[in-house]
Amino acid sequence: MINTIEQFGRNAGKVWETLNEKGSLSESELTETTSLRPYEFYIAVGWLAKENKIRKDGELYQLDETNLKIKIGVSAGKIWKALNLKGENDILNISKLTKINENDIYLAIGWLARENKIQLNMGEQQYKIKSILDTSHS
Repeated sequence: MINTIEQFGRNAGKVWETLNEKGSLSESELTETTSLRPYEFYIAVGWLAKENKIRKDGELYQLDETNLKIKIGVSAGKIWKALNLKGENDILNISKLTKINENDIYLAIGWLARENKIQLNMGEQQYKIKSILDTSHS
């Protein structure tokens, strides 16, 4: 299993540091500067949106109170429900089940990872997602 908190938090930190240093940037400028793959970038943005630290205006991302909460939060809720109904699943199946496009799924994965609600497993060139149910409060 990938440690989502460490890896995704580190990637979100790269995006935050880059925006803090350089100001507003486009997705392509951010992925080039941070050396993140597109899916890693979207996960980082979802993470930062959950922390209320990033906004998108037109094509530019900047550090500020998020304006992405509703879009990403709704997608995260749909994915969370699908995972709890269907168990571990891959990105393609989650996209079909929820009717959410792949980039928006990665945004929601970042959101859910920041909430420590999911884990990802890379196998056969496809991510598998599963929910983490907190049983410590029972």
